[in-house]
Amino acid sequence: MELTGSQILLACLQEEGVDTVFGYPGGAVINIYDDLFDSPIEHILTRHEQAAVHAADGYARSTGKVGVAIATSGPGATNTVTGIATAYMDSIPMVVITGQVPTPLIGNDAFQEADMCGITRPCTKHNFLVQDIRDLAQTVKEAFYIARTGRPGPVLIDLPKDIQVHKYKFKYPEKVKLRGYKPTYAGNSRQIDKAVKMVLQARRPVLYVGGGINLSAANEQLIKLAELTQTPVTTTLMAMSGFPQNHPLALGMLGMHGTFYANMSVTECDLLIAVGARFDDRVTGRIDSFANKAKVIHIDIDPTSIKKNVAVDLPIVGDLQDVLGKLHAKLTEQTDAVQQLIENTADWRASIAEWRQSHPMGYKSSDTVIKPQFVIEKIRELTADDAIITTEVGQHQMWTAQFFQFRQPRTFLTSGGLGTMGFGLPAALGAQVAFPERQVIDISGDGSFQMNSQELATLVQYRLPVKIAILNNNFLGMVRQWQQMFFEKRYSQTCMELPIDFVKLAEAYGATGLQAARVEDVEKTIQTALDTPGPVLMEFKVAREENVLPMVPAGKAINEMVLAS
Repeated sequence: MELTGSQILLACLQEEGVDTVFGYPGGAVINIYDDLFDSPIEHILTRHEQAAVHAADGYARSTGKVGVAIATSGPGATNTVTGIATAYMDSIPMVVITGQVPTPLIGNDAFQEADMCGITRPCTKHNFLVQDIRDLAQTVKEAFYIARTGRPGPVLIDLPKDIQVHKYKFKYPEKVKLRGYKPTYAGNSRQIDKAVKMVLQARRPVLYVGGGINLSAANEQLIKLAELTQTPVTTTLMAMSGFPQNHPLALGMLGMHGTFYANMSVTECDLLIAVGARFDDRVTGRIDSFANKAKVIHIDIDPTSIKKNVAVDLPIVGDLQDVLGKLHAKLTEQTDAVQQLIENTADWRASIAEWRQSHPMGYKSSDTVIKPQFVIEKIRELTADDAIITTEVGQHQMWTAQFFQFRQPRTFLTSGGLGTMGFGLPAALGAQVAFPERQVIDISGDGSFQMNSQELATLVQYRLPVKIAILNNNFLGMVRQWQQMFFEKRYSQTCMELPIDFVKLAEAYGATGLQAARVEDVEKTIQTALDTPGPVLMEFKVAREENVLPMVPAGKAINEMVLAS
């Protein structure tokens, strides 16, 4: 049976188990949208192509599946780039399909032509320009395979309009063979044996865990290993939901806005076990002072990430489920040695407990002004344990990481590597589509929210009950904080004094709007929002010049923290 290119594309998506796509139509993809009209695949119409990609991203982060987004050619396609780069930096599996001008016109500066393969080459795991309908099914198969295997990432398929209307016999490939692309999943047994010896010899060990822990779904293996060896665990921003933050071994986040006790533990440790982390500059601070007393074991599925930023004593390439599982199994066989390890590291855990007691994560409470940290604590208190939290980027993002106490995997969706303002609302949209019955909350700043506020319309159209909490300080808060601390309070272009009525904005889109300006109104506002059907926007008038602390200034070591303003 012959199908058109657009029909082949949709048939391929169904073969890959895709049930939902996010997108925005246009002339170069009109054939795809015409066939979508009769397809069982659900399409979510966002109000901007960037938001479509962020929504697919949120869908992918919360489910572990490959997210799919569609956009037309030219400006529609270029609008996807920020979303693609966001996913690339955080290793999120995604396939983005963009329309392209007909193949005879490529390179002729045709109407709405853009070289998407050239533009996205630096921020995709791979990209394809389909120039023959006979290659289409194989291309889609390879795109999904590349997106989800090894270190995940976004893949782009640029599909010219004439290919969408050509016809060809449809047969979906059963296998993929890509020369030169063979991810390593099984960790080398000799390297794992060496790691076991290093763990048993340690006196001050720390597990440093990155976003790979959620991507590989190795959360259970991590908990077992930490508990078996009684090794403290510090997590990056991307891994905050990867290890229960109420666990006795949890140190919280490390790095620029990490806890005092996490940063001190990494500074003083003698063995650092890096798990699915890439030693980002926001984590390490000054490289020459980062864990400079420690031997380093680095476990990652991506060999190019190992030794990229920090010297490593023992590299282990492999999937975290496999490597952590084997480490745990081999250590379990050495009961006496593990018991001796626990005894040998008792003083280390006692030292960490002293750091935790002397410098706990906290803030100065107030009865007269709403503290943003208080709002986040109340949201945590009133929400279900499996609530999915998204954030935009800025102070509110760091406060959420510091104070929310995540306990379940894939419940904290945030832009880590690229730091994309405007990410949280569409990401929440995507997560809510994936999990209609779960609580999904976007914690936002007033600046970030306005980047993609138009997606309120999408929430209302599809009756998605996302709750939005705007911590409104009428500033671009994180930049203002830097200006206060390092630029003599010269608040250049960070004050957003225009009095936006967010309640009216929500109501204009058909959502519910709530506002809290007093401390005593915070809990009632949150509970009302949670009890109200449909999308709800909560605006909290918070302390204007509250700072995110601790903070490691640029160029400093992570143990050189500013603890109080």
